[in-house]
Amino acid sequence: MAGIFEIAEAGGKKYFFKLTAPDGTVVAVSPLFNTIKGAAAGINAVRENAATGLIVDKSRAHGQSVPRTAAARPGVTLASR
Repeated sequence: MAGIFEIAEAGGKKYFFKLTAPDGTVVAVSPLFNTIKGAAAGINAVRENAATGLIVDKSRAHGQSVPRTAAARPGVTLASR
């Protein structure tokens, strides 16, 4: 089962979305949008770009070996700082 995108109201006519994994873990929370249409457009942008996005390691562990799960996935490219 795929993750679930949920659009919610943040009060004051602002909206956000969150991406929840099948086990209920919140994977991502968006910034605020002025409209529901804006939040839906944000979801579409994430859907379109996530599969092709580069991974940029800005951690202090930079230079250590990449976990096999990330390196072994087809189409995953690691970009350096």
